[in-house]
Amino acid sequence: MAFGVYIHWPYCKSKCPYCDFNSHVAESVEHEVWADAYVRELEHWHGLTAGQKATSIFFGGGTPSLMKPETVARVIEAVAARWGLSADCEITLEANPTSYETEKFKVFRDAGINRVSIGVQSLRADQLAFLGREHSPEQAVTAIKSASQLFDRFSFDLIYARPQQSLAEWRYELKDALALAGDHMSLYQLTIEQGTPFYTRHARGEFQIPEQDLAADFYDVTWDVMDKEGLPAYEVSNHARSGAESRHNLVYWRYDDYVGVGPGAHGRYTRAGKKYAVRAHRAPDIWLKQVNEKGDGLHPVEEISPRAQCQEALMMGGRLHEGVPYERLKKLWGDDLEGFIPAAKIRHLIQMGILEDDPQTLRTTLHGFKCLNAVLGFLLAA
Repeated sequence: MAFGVYIHWPYCKSKCPYCDFNSHVAESVEHEVWADAYVRELEHWHGLTAGQKATSIFFGGGTPSLMKPETVARVIEAVAARWGLSADCEITLEANPTSYETEKFKVFRDAGINRVSIGVQSLRADQLAFLGREHSPEQAVTAIKSASQLFDRFSFDLIYARPQQSLAEWRYELKDALALAGDHMSLYQLTIEQGTPFYTRHARGEFQIPEQDLAADFYDVTWDVMDKEGLPAYEVSNHARSGAESRHNLVYWRYDDYVGVGPGAHGRYTRAGKKYAVRAHRAPDIWLKQVNEKGDGLHPVEEISPRAQCQEALMMGGRLHEGVPYERLKKLWGDDLEGFIPAAKIRHLIQMGILEDDPQTLRTTLHGFKCLNAVLGFLLAA
């Protein structure tokens, strides 16, 4: 059984207009105070999950590459001291490709990082400006090449289906990216999230994103190009060669246990046959204050009902090309799944070409991936 540890660094140099993550801009950060707080909350989590062995650690954010390498090293040491690390433990750090952060790749590697995920988002200067990114295409290329020299495993992100982007332009940009890629890439369609500057600008009509049919065409192009290059989609937005999948994200998607440390982080853990959900306070100052006062910045623990567990397992696992084994759902629900998902619903989606006809696994087709939210909504509706 895999077991992951997520560390949330909430700070960025600036807030991207499309981002709805729990990230904040601060003039200064007391790094030693944050390192102490992470270690204290890790200790609290260990009391809930003792006996596990960490198979992955993921530093997300925010912009974790703004952390001091000493903080990163201390967190890794704290995880190793409490749970131990598997022999092939994947330790990922999200990074932006500015020159300042790229120069730190080597010291992050020395601190224990063995995989980086770089937020490139585009290789076109005008699109980087539109997306509010601070780096240039040249800096992005430098960061990717540096990562390829220092780490055996690395990945980078791109955002597509941008305003006025054509399918041909995306195909060319994707092939430029593949010339730099290793064994993994994350490719996301631009979405307009409520509460972001893009949401307001989009509502004003300042720009438009592709309509549903064109968005589906973008997905088809992405799938086709990546599949032919040997990096097929193993998840809705993630592509990798066999064996290079993000092990940490697979923890979430396969509904294994994980701890979440830092403002707004979530966790799931199993104890005495019951599964529990935990989430931390989102505001960095409140989280930090509570950790200093009582050892953790978490809201009260909530037990997850069998139905809710099945719903979460399906919502997460449904994103994977491998799908959700029915045995996983039976372990959570019981042998008779009719009370969770009526067989008639599954047969209907198979006939529509949205689910594959597999008696062992609930798995979506490419057509199903393109309307995944609707598929999951249909399956989970009472």
